[in-house]
Amino acid sequence: MKYFGGCDVGSTFTKAVIMDETGKMVADTTIRSKINSEQSAIAAMEEVINQVPDLASSKDLEYLIGTGYGRNKVPFADENISEISCHAMGVHITDPSVKAIIDIGGQDVKGISIDTDGTVKNFAMNDKCSAGTGRFFEAMARSFEMDLSDFSKLSLTAKNVIPITAQCTVFAESEVITLVGEGKPMDEIAAGIEMAVAKRCFVMAKKAGATDSITLTGGCAKNDGLKEAIEHVLKLKVVNLKTDPQLMGALGAAEYARQKGLAKK
Repeated sequence: MKYFGGCDVGSTFTKAVIMDETGKMVADTTIRSKINSEQSAIAAMEEVINQVPDLASSKDLEYLIGTGYGRNKVPFADENISEISCHAMGVHITDPSVKAIIDIGGQDVKGISIDTDGTVKNFAMNDKCSAGTGRFFEAMARSFEMDLSDFSKLSLTAKNVIPITAQCTVFAESEVITLVGEGKPMDEIAAGIEMAVAKRCFVMAKKAGATDSITLTGGCAKNDGLKEAIEHVLKLKVVNLKTDPQLMGALGAAEYARQKGLAKK
């Protein structure tokens, strides 16, 4: 059996996937990124290699593709491909019916339109401001003295929405701390945060060509409150992927590696 790898080195998390020649995902991991992108890639690849008895090291892979923020730092990679292309391919092989993505990463937000073969049809990216990204949600969760998992569900119980007016992460955090200090209902503040991010996703979704449905990728795809807010603001159905949405970049990279590796023979 031949094996192929994808390693997605993000600014916050590093993900790695190994796929066999039939296209089946046989190993995966998600770790917190280290300061050094190369060390992040090495650690993630060691974890997935250890899950496959037939493999001793990354050198045993037929083909390995790096993607993400640190894609140029993946040791033993045969080449690197942008995370935009890899997210599109990852979603395509997971659910071919999905044609539009909002990818909320640690430092940016992307809207991606998928063509019929899994390649990118169109995309838009907001990388000028961290508001609405994974880092933004981490800052908001800190303000509530909660972990991200609990924070992502908090808004689901809100009967009203307290708007968050600040567009900047720093000012938004200050605004939230003030509201919490005033004793405002925390679930309603959280609902305001989720709604503010959903509104920032609106332009990305339109540029991605979303018409009736969309899916979320990246760690923020696991935020239930955000999914509900996006459905409300964008009037679109958010499709839940059967495979971990945080793995889409690494999965797409592994699929590209499989295609290229098999084509070599």
